[in-house]
Formats: sequence, C-alpha cells, structure tokens
Amino acid sequence: MSFDYNLDYQKLDLRKDFHLYRIGRGEQGVLLVQPYKNEILPFWKFKTPQMALASAQKIIKLFYQYKKEEDFIGMDMTRKFLQMGYTRSRRYANHASGKKYKGPVPVDKKGRSGAHGRETLPLVPDEEKAASASIFYEYWMKVESDITYHDLKIGWKTLFG
Repeated sequence: MSFDYNLDYQKLDLRKDFHLYRIGRGEQGVLLVQPYKNEILPFWKFKTPQMALASAQKIIKLFYQYKKEEDFIGMDMTRKFLQMGYTRSRRYANHASGKKYKGPVPVDKKGRSGAHGRETLPLVPDEEKAASASIFYEYWMKVESDITYHDLKIGWKTLFG
C-alpha cells in the first residue's frame, strides 16, 4: 500500500496511532511522520563528508534505539532519513544547484508533478557531496541488511499494507 498523504500529519502521533503508518516507496513521508521527524531531522546533515558521517552515525544509533524499543516505525524512519541523505547528496554531487531539470516543474492532468520530458541540466561533479552520499549509502545498507528490520518490515506490510 502506498503512503497516505491524506492524513493530517500535523495532528497525528504515529507512535500512538501506529496502525495508520504506511511504509510507502523510498522516502515517502519522511518529513511528515511525527514524532519521528522531529526526533531524527535535527541530526540529518550532508553538506560535508564530516557532517554526513556524524549524521549517519547519530541516525544509526537512533535506529538501534528504536530496534531495542521494538519500534518499527522509528526503524523505518531512520532508514528513510539515511536513504534521503544518500539521494540528496547524490543530487548535489551531480548538480551544484540541487536542480536536476531545466525550467519549472510541470504538473500532469492528475495534478502530479515530475520530469515529464524536461531537459536535464548538465552534470557538474562535486566529489565532496559524492563522498557524503557514499557515507549515507553505507549506513542505509546497514539498516536494509538488518534481519530484525527486514522481518518486521515484512510483518508490517502483511498487517497494515
């Protein structure tokens, strides 16, 4: 089941209303799900490899804390922040402005935004951001390969979609 963007995340505490949490794809909902967003976001930084390493180390500590507490949503949210650290670092590693496409973001007939044939801006490699991306990728893969996380994720999808 995809992430439900129709819920009022400003008012929801998904630690209490855990049954409403949907894993979704990739990083869906990473900046919405409370109280996890507020617990993890302050540590999420990728500007330099040193900042990325400190960030990834803190976030993985949170992962193990959530794991100890048997809090799957917290575990999944740390995975999303590590994944987002990787994807954002890669974006800036390829495009200094952080913008991949030229021009405004078009919206299709269903109100969805996306590339829709837009011209891709030229790559301008940034080795520092690429190093940050590598750090986040390493820690993201630690979460993805954690057997407990893997089993809980399958169970969550079975129970809640």
